[in-house]
Amino acid sequence: MGLRMSFLMFLSLVSFAPLCFSQRGSNGNLYPQFYDHSCPKAQEIVKSVVKNAVAKETRMAASLLRLHFHDCFVKGCDASLLLDNSGNIVSEKQSNPNKNSVRGFEVIDAIKTALEKECPNTVSCSDILAIAARDSTVLAGGPNWEVPLGRRDAMDASISGSNNNIPAQTNTFQTILTKFKLQKLNIVDMVTLSGSHTIGNARCISFRQRLYNQSGNGQPDTSLEQSYAAQLRTRCPRSGGDQNLFPLDLVSPTKFDNSYFKNILASKVLLSSDQILLTKNEDSMDLVKKYAGNNELFFDQFAKSIIKMGNVAPLTGSKGEVRKNCRRINN
Repeated sequence: MGLRMSFLMFLSLVSFAPLCFSQRGSNGNLYPQFYDHSCPKAQEIVKSVVKNAVAKETRMAASLLRLHFHDCFVKGCDASLLLDNSGNIVSEKQSNPNKNSVRGFEVIDAIKTALEKECPNTVSCSDILAIAARDSTVLAGGPNWEVPLGRRDAMDASISGSNNNIPAQTNTFQTILTKFKLQKLNIVDMVTLSGSHTIGNARCISFRQRLYNQSGNGQPDTSLEQSYAAQLRTRCPRSGGDQNLFPLDLVSPTKFDNSYFKNILASKVLLSSDQILLTKNEDSMDLVKKYAGNNELFFDQFAKSIIKMGNVAPLTGSKGEVRKNCRRINN
């Protein structure tokens, strides 16, 4: 009972949190003003390229936000995800969570090219990912925050880490929570950051089992609203159509808002990993309900949680390097 009350008291305090942040990162090495003297136009350049990319393809906002997540959950926020196969490096792009799924690399390339022209050998690819994630969120109508900066880039990748550390849509609630805790992120961060599914798409192959064989007994997932499931089956058959895309948020698919949490309450979300936020844990359920009823509360905590995620094991000081090309280490 004491833990329960503490959790609820924490939530009440969260609702009064400011939207923007300027403090140094929890490790003391990252801070928003890192490039103020060495490359004062850095964030302006990132924003310009991201804005143009999202204007051409609205979906790119979600793709760039996802790159930041999938990078930070493997060895920390070090741009290891961006490395292509070369020498001894086996690219994380080939892992199960990323193959034929993560995208937006050409936008990161364009940002890097522009930054190298403005201030060579200065802005890291890992910082580009963090800034682009923020700018994508804002462009989609989501919260703004000051991005702590000063990360450096990894000189290796980990395909095993990518396969094992990134939460999967078929994972149990406890498995997903464990993967967040391994990154020093808690249940509040887990539910809040899952709210990034308010934008973007999922492929038929990623939720097909919910429509036809959720528990291995040939029956659909009973937690999926029936009329919504019937609608999904029209374009996601038992076989074929694996790559057919569906919006993660059927209400406002390109707008960053709290509709995602309202959809969970209505049992109208694509992924099992989203629905279990309501059905498998009482604290998680409370958060879903609070965010569904309070968009500002969701925005406030999302800014806090993504800053916290961006502080996961960054390379700073003399560790790592600042890559000239985000796809390969420097010679």
